[in-house]
Amino acid sequence: MLHMNRIAAAILLAFTSFAAVAQAPAAPVAASAPARAYDLEADVTRVMKTFDVPGIAIAIVKDGKVVAARGFGVRKLGEPAPVDGKTIFEVASNSKAFTAAALAMLVDEGKLEWDDKVTKHLPDFQMYDAYVTHEMTVRDLLVHRSGLGLGAGDLLWWPTTSFTTDEIIAQLRYVRPATSFRNSYAYDNLLYIVAGKIIAQKAGKPWGDAVRDRILKPLGMNTTTTSLAENAGNANVSAPHSKINGKAAVVRALPVPNAVGAVGINTNAEDIARWMTVLLDGGAIAGAPKDAQGKEARLFSETQSREMWTAQTPMKISEPKPTLEATKPNFFAYGLGFQLRDYKGRKLALHGGALQGFYSRVVMVPEAKLGIAIFTNAESGGALTSLQYRLLDHYLDAAPSDWIKLISDVETQTRNKDLAKQKSASATRAAASRPSLPIAAYDGEYNDAWYGAVTIKPVGGKRVMSFTRTPDLTGELEHFQHDTFIVRWKERNFNADAYVTFSLNPDGSIERMKMAPVSSETDFSYDFADLLFTPAKKKDAKEVK
Repeated sequence: MLHMNRIAAAILLAFTSFAAVAQAPAAPVAASAPARAYDLEADVTRVMKTFDVPGIAIAIVKDGKVVAARGFGVRKLGEPAPVDGKTIFEVASNSKAFTAAALAMLVDEGKLEWDDKVTKHLPDFQMYDAYVTHEMTVRDLLVHRSGLGLGAGDLLWWPTTSFTTDEIIAQLRYVRPATSFRNSYAYDNLLYIVAGKIIAQKAGKPWGDAVRDRILKPLGMNTTTTSLAENAGNANVSAPHSKINGKAAVVRALPVPNAVGAVGINTNAEDIARWMTVLLDGGAIAGAPKDAQGKEARLFSETQSREMWTAQTPMKISEPKPTLEATKPNFFAYGLGFQLRDYKGRKLALHGGALQGFYSRVVMVPEAKLGIAIFTNAESGGALTSLQYRLLDHYLDAAPSDWIKLISDVETQTRNKDLAKQKSASATRAAASRPSLPIAAYDGEYNDAWYGAVTIKPVGGKRVMSFTRTPDLTGELEHFQHDTFIVRWKERNFNADAYVTFSLNPDGSIERMKMAPVSSETDFSYDFADLLFTPAKKKDAKEVK
C-alpha cells in the first residue's frame, strides 16, 4: 500500500534523548548543526500531539554526516518503551528504491539492461494485452506507466493473502488495463513484485536474501530486515497503530511475504541514514577500503545513480489548497524507485510508504547533500508532510512556514468534507426501498477473473461476505438501498467499508456484483472498484452425483 488511509493514529507523548548513530563507514556523525538554530524536538512534539502519533523516528544526513538519528514517543501505546534510533519500522514502498538499486547493480554487471524485454528474463510473464506482454521492459516495471489503473490488483497481496508471489505474477494476465500502454502515470505495486522476481532469479536466492547480501551488509545496515519474521527476535520493534472508530489502538502487523519487491524492507533511523548517504554519494560507499586497482568501493555506478534520479514518467501537478501554494512543484515525475520534483528551486528525490499502522517518507536534495527520513507508527500523512517541509525549510535556509498548522487545517477540511459526503449519501438514500430478491437469493459464490472467489452466506442470522484468499476481508452485509449493500469489515481499522451492488438479468437472476469504497479516504490498495464478480455456476444434480 503506498498510499494511505489518510487519517492519523494515536497519541502518547514520551520522548527520548538524542541517539547518535553507531559509526559506519558510509555515515560519520556530524560535529555541529547548521548555523541557524532549529528545535527538532519541539516540532516533533507538536506534530505528535497535532496528528495523534505515538512514535516517530527521524534521520537527517547533511554533507556526508549524520546530523540526527533519533526517536521520539513510544513504540507501543500503553507501554513505556521509547522509540530510539534503532527502533524498527515497516517502511513499505520505500522498499522500491532497494529493488531499483538491486536492478541497477545487475545492469552494472552486464546481467541485464534496463530496456531488456521482461520476457527475456521471465518467459512466462504475461499481461492482459499481448502487445504489452511483448513490449514490457525491465524499466517499465519500475515507472508506473504500464496502463494498469491506480493500485490495480493490490487485493492479490493486501491485506495478507494466501497467494504466492508466482501466483500474483500469473494473475497479471487477467487484470484489465485502465489506459493504453505508456500513456500516463498510475501508481502500481504488482510490477515491482515482478521486478523482485527478476532479482531473485538472477541471484539464485529470494529477494530478501539478495538485498541483504548485496546492499544491506555492504552498507552496515545490520539491523534492517526483509521480512516481519526476521523481527521476531528483536525487542526494539515498533508496533503498528490505527484508528478504530476514531480511537487509537494497537493493531496486528500484517505480513506480506508475497510482495517483498514492492514493500519488503523494515528499518530504523540509524540504518536509513547509511542508505541515504550512499544514494547522495552517487553509489559510492564512503570510508570503505578501495579495491586492488585503487578504485573506490561502490554499490552502483554514477551512471546508474543518474538513471535512477532521471525523470522517466511525467506526473500530473495538482493545484494545492491556497494555503499550501508554496508546495506546488514546477516539475513532477517518477524515476526508477523515486519520485522527482522541486521545492524552493532544488530538485528532490523522494518516496513514501504505507502499510497497516506505519507511514514513512524519505526525501533527498542531491544538490544540498541533504537527506531526511521520517518514520511513524501511525497512519498520518500530515505528520510526515509537515515535518518534511519544516526540515527542508531549515536545511535549505528558506523562510519557515507553520506547516504543522497549515497541513493540519487542510487535513481537517478534507476529513470533514468526506464525512459530509458520506452523511449526504446516507441521508438521500431510498431508506424505504427493499432488495429485489429474497435476501437468501444473494447467497453463494462469486468469481472475479483475477482475484478469484468471494462468498456470501448466512452466519448467526447475518449475511457475511468473505474473500476466500484474504482471511481478514470478512464482514457483515447491511442493506443500503435497492440492490446495494454495505460490507462492514470485522477488522474495523481497515477503514475500507465498501458498497456491494448487484445487477439482475431480465429473468431476475443475478448477473454481476460490483464493489466500491464508501469513503474517499480509503487506501487505494483496497481496489474493490476493479473487481467484477459473476455468480459461480451452480452444479446441477447430475454434476453433484
